[in-house]
Amino acid sequence: MHLYNKLSAKERARIIDENSQERIILSFYKYFKLGNPSLFRDHLFIVWSNLDVLGRIYVASEGINAQLSVPKESFEEFKFSVNKLSPLKDVRLNIALEHFNKSFLKLKIKIREKIVADGLDDCDFDVTKIGKHLNAKKFNKMLNDKNTICIDMRNHYESEIGYFKGAIKPDVDTFRESIATIDKEVDKYGKEKNYLMYCTGGIRCEKASAYLKHKGVQNVFQLEGGIIEYAKQVTRQKLKNNFVGKNFVFDQRIGEKISNKIVSNCHQCGRPCDTHVNCANDFCHLLFIQCNECKKKMNNCCSHECKKITALPYDEHRAFRKKNSNYLFKKGRSPKLKYKIC
Repeated sequence: MHLYNKLSAKERARIIDENSQERIILSFYKYFKLGNPSLFRDHLFIVWSNLDVLGRIYVASEGINAQLSVPKESFEEFKFSVNKLSPLKDVRLNIALEHFNKSFLKLKIKIREKIVADGLDDCDFDVTKIGKHLNAKKFNKMLNDKNTICIDMRNHYESEIGYFKGAIKPDVDTFRESIATIDKEVDKYGKEKNYLMYCTGGIRCEKASAYLKHKGVQNVFQLEGGIIEYAKQVTRQKLKNNFVGKNFVFDQRIGEKISNKIVSNCHQCGRPCDTHVNCANDFCHLLFIQCNECKKKMNNCCSHECKKITALPYDEHRAFRKKNSNYLFKKGRSPKLKYKIC
């Protein structure tokens, strides 16, 4: 069997449309010791290809981090395939709040050094000694405690569109930088405080909480299942929702609405907006927030320069590409965005 995708994203999208296929979006992670990541990766690819699973999965000697979609009719069989693997038995599956059938168009299972890039030397501390997991009800109670320091472990473009009330939102581009901010917060507030953390699905908090414990902080807590599970519990149990705005997600949906409040602005005109897009100029592809009016005015581009480039004839477009192969900006940061502090 071929252990790679044989269909292009375009072909896969056409098949999904033709079959009117309903798919379930989910994510999960697990830290565990994996002796042979390559063998594990190939096994997953063979099994999940047969179930028509699509998504982005990272496998490393420290475990697995998966974001994927499964056909609704294959969901029970998929769960069985996961539980059949002893390290993943009864692992939490974070089911998305909103589903989009074309959220993923390929099955990509990649071997990485780590399942989340954190820049830490795991030999220095025990990654299994983590903080206490809190459900939504207990998280709300801890959040309101005056002795609590709540830290958003996500990147700036994620927290810009949604966050928990009162949380510290580090202005960082990567999780590696978020880890560095922990030292600053501990130095500022001391080790006696309650340190409460949250992220999208929980994986970043898992490593960050172990790091905090290693730093000598005793009262370390993390939101179980992340923002995704919190939103479900709040709705199901009719709890107070302390999350305002959208939850940023890493697939074609880009965001899930957790509350009706819009907390961010269009980066081009400043109007209230929380819709992330990628610049239509493939040599830029900047991730930024753009309202419908600016989208129409700018032809899905982040700047007038990019708008001109996308309008070039095919030959000129190719020539430009050869000269500007590294013409890229960071996510959500560019001097061309008037209403984004860079």
